[in-house]
Amino acid sequence: MEHVIQAVYFIAALLFILGLRKMSSPKTARNGILWAGGAMGMAVVVTFFTPGLHNIGLIFIAIVVGGGAAWVSAKKVEMTNMPQMVAIYNGLGGGAAAAIAAVELFRGELLNGVSSSGVLVLLAVVGGLIGSIAFSGSCVAFAKLQRLISERPMTFSNQQTVNLVMLAIAVIAGFVLLFTDAPAMIVIFFAAALAFGVMMTLPIGGADMPVVISLYNALTGMAVAFEGFALGNAAMIVAGTVVGAAGTLLTQLMAKAMNRPLSNVLFGAFGAEQEGEEGDVAGSLKEIEPNDAAIMMGYANRVIIVTGYGMAMAQAQHKVYELAKQLEENNVEVKFAIHPVAGRMPGHMNVLLAEAGVPYDKLFDLEEINDEFQSTDVTLVIGANDVVNPAARNNAASPIYGMPILNVDYSGNVLVIKRGRGKGFAGIENELFYADNTRMLYGDAQSMVNELVQSVKQL
Repeated sequence: MEHVIQAVYFIAALLFILGLRKMSSPKTARNGILWAGGAMGMAVVVTFFTPGLHNIGLIFIAIVVGGGAAWVSAKKVEMTNMPQMVAIYNGLGGGAAAAIAAVELFRGELLNGVSSSGVLVLLAVVGGLIGSIAFSGSCVAFAKLQRLISERPMTFSNQQTVNLVMLAIAVIAGFVLLFTDAPAMIVIFFAAALAFGVMMTLPIGGADMPVVISLYNALTGMAVAFEGFALGNAAMIVAGTVVGAAGTLLTQLMAKAMNRPLSNVLFGAFGAEQEGEEGDVAGSLKEIEPNDAAIMMGYANRVIIVTGYGMAMAQAQHKVYELAKQLEENNVEVKFAIHPVAGRMPGHMNVLLAEAGVPYDKLFDLEEINDEFQSTDVTLVIGANDVVNPAARNNAASPIYGMPILNVDYSGNVLVIKRGRGKGFAGIENELFYADNTRMLYGDAQSMVNELVQSVKQL
């Protein structure tokens, strides 16, 4: 039976990898998710046949309760709330790994027999540390995204020092656990690790959540892999390694897209509101009426639509696609440009637009579409700010200088839908809004796009 179990784990591992590969393309992502889900189902079922397995009834109840809760919540969640669902589910994975480590450490069996060298204890401790950080950090990320607490950076004096103290306590307690299974030390270890995850995430603002979610995704995978080694479970090792590697690569891509060194992400030196030395911004804000904006787009040859978090907040994705279809009926070529860190999770805009029915072949990332802005008649920016700010390219004193942006300012004309006249998350003025070729449409994104749709229909 043990050979059968390992064989099924091997097949599940292959399906995990193939599923992840399919997730790299929007056209095959759904199948990839089904493959990975099927692999997890296989691994769970075959685990019930493990020789000497105890508490089968409790395990079954836990699967039914957890699976049922996940099914109901995933069915009900709005697409605009997908980032916080991803954050909390990812955190629960890290929490599960930490719970496994806690159970094994409290049982003390890792200190017996062949594991007396401390290798398995070390793996359990490392997995417990990483999993605890991922769990508590993801809970804070969820609370910020759900607006249970402020999305803005929450800081206090000497916060970095406090963070280092919490981490040091967790590391020292973990080292002591290599030699003893004292319950008090186990409690101190997990309490310090959980506290560090909270303190690490509080200074991070909502606009940096794509990097945070990717980072905690990587940590969760690593924690699961370490616990897999400690338990000798091949399925956990492979699944955790794959998730950890994918999350690490995604974190690097997100950090690059925001022009933040990965070391800043890892050590929490990001997310604080920055006061940019923006200097004087030439030009003035020029407002335009929806009817005039509709005429500008309705008689254009090519229109590019750039979406951001403002569109998600207004839940305007369906109206945006309606506008795109109306423009196409007027023989206007329409494309969507998506910045890698637009929204609150990797792929946030892709998910929202796909949910609204926008075909995948109309969605283009920064590298694919940036050269096309020069030949575009009108670019419509909806709820995006810093990712289209030319200061990242032109102003070396700007806090976002060097960040890759969408070259919206190269378009013939730019229309910007913005709720108010406030600055972006980086705390600086957007030079795009003051450009000679830019016109502003102030108001709720959904209402404003609806006005544009009605106006285009009348052309």
